[in-house]
Amino acid sequence: MSFVLAIDQGTTSSRAILFDGDLKPVSKGQKEFTQIFPKAGWVEHDPEEIWSSTVEVCKEALTEKTMAVGITNQRETIVVWDRETGAPIYNAIVWQDRRTADYCKVLKEAGHEAGISAKTGLLLDPYFSATKINWILDNVDGARAKADAEQLLCGTIDCFLIWRLTSGAVHATDATNASRTMLYNIHTGKWDDTLLELFDVPRSMLPDVKDSSDDFGTTDAEIIGDAIPIRGVAGDQQAAVVGQACFDVGMMKSTYGTGCFALLNTGATAVASQNRLLTTIAYQLNGKTTYALEGSIFIAGAVVQWLRDGLQIIDDAGETQALTEEADPEQSVIVVPAFTGLGAPYWDAECRGAVYGLTRNSGPKELSKAALQSVVFQTRDLLEAMRKDWDWGGDTVLRVDGGMTASDWTMQYLSDQLSAPVDRPEVTETTAKGAAYLAGLAVDLYPGPADFQKAWQLEKRFEPSGESGALSDSYSLWLNAVQLTMQFKP
Repeated sequence: MSFVLAIDQGTTSSRAILFDGDLKPVSKGQKEFTQIFPKAGWVEHDPEEIWSSTVEVCKEALTEKTMAVGITNQRETIVVWDRETGAPIYNAIVWQDRRTADYCKVLKEAGHEAGISAKTGLLLDPYFSATKINWILDNVDGARAKADAEQLLCGTIDCFLIWRLTSGAVHATDATNASRTMLYNIHTGKWDDTLLELFDVPRSMLPDVKDSSDDFGTTDAEIIGDAIPIRGVAGDQQAAVVGQACFDVGMMKSTYGTGCFALLNTGATAVASQNRLLTTIAYQLNGKTTYALEGSIFIAGAVVQWLRDGLQIIDDAGETQALTEEADPEQSVIVVPAFTGLGAPYWDAECRGAVYGLTRNSGPKELSKAALQSVVFQTRDLLEAMRKDWDWGGDTVLRVDGGMTASDWTMQYLSDQLSAPVDRPEVTETTAKGAAYLAGLAVDLYPGPADFQKAWQLEKRFEPSGESGALSDSYSLWLNAVQLTMQFKP
């Protein structure tokens, strides 16, 4: 029984990976689900489709008797469901959704952002869960009355899956997911009454908050074919911190999925950012909280999806590297992929994407290069802000994971722009690996963090090439393009 099932419920697909006692993947299932865009800037998912796809991939991956289940999930995405029937009362509102931008603006103008940031480490932005819950309660017929009558529950995707997997026996989340709701005080480790009142969210709706490696109940055997203890939970980016073994202060990881998220381990210190980064919980083990500085980029891999699905200039993401290598070096095309606004360190919910520097000769090659560069430039934005916020007294080494890291060109360009080594691990499924590790740790299958860290394996290191002049010029063009984009509000 030396196997652990990791459920990785992401923004565009649900995955399940079975890991063995050495944390090596042995089987998996994956299923994409529908992206729903009711209006410009709105993004939703059908919770029932998330649920059915999760059950399907779990059954596909469960080829061996399993000791524990770990769950990692798209963060900030919120579901509200009926306590008795388990039926969602509205679609899940996704982390990318910007419908509450005006509400956030009103709260900012009323002077609430400083108090919110002091308690949660977050900025007042539609990205986080609280304003989404408020919107559902105020815009779905009868929802507010049912919530006040304690007939509704809410939670991030992990919480919804736990409730369903345990057939309603457990309503719980972990500290990392709670820290992304804008309702949780990351210093006291509790739901905050003042914030609940501000966002008008009844406490009765909210889950219990546990460690990231803890008892989250047992799966109903009739659902996925076996009764398995759920013992690990973490938001996807925090799970990647664990999977990358970034347990030491000053270690940094960056995950390149739909978005890009860079986290810098700050240990027991919750560093308050002066440069519009987030202070968040990296993980919580044995009641001890480890914090991180985080920069969130809304569009990373999604810019490549735009090349494929929007512009239709590629058929597969893997084509971008070859096109980029053939791009005209004399052109300086800049893509600012603010399709749903800009995240850290700009936090502009209203601006939209733009392309600069087009010529008659600009084509798929130049746009591919600009798309990949945009992800690198945004990562540099984050690291520059982190360096201003906190001097950790050491060199920066960035551990990377996610689909875009398969591109050697992008990783080399990232190292050059950051003037720092970039390490790509042997196992790039670090998000699922982190969830599996947290679950396996709870059942004594896997070693403690120090020994786990020693076992981390490097696949390839990218070192800076030292061509600083041209790199600085291109980054300056990027910064100028961002400012121009933020001035244009369609």
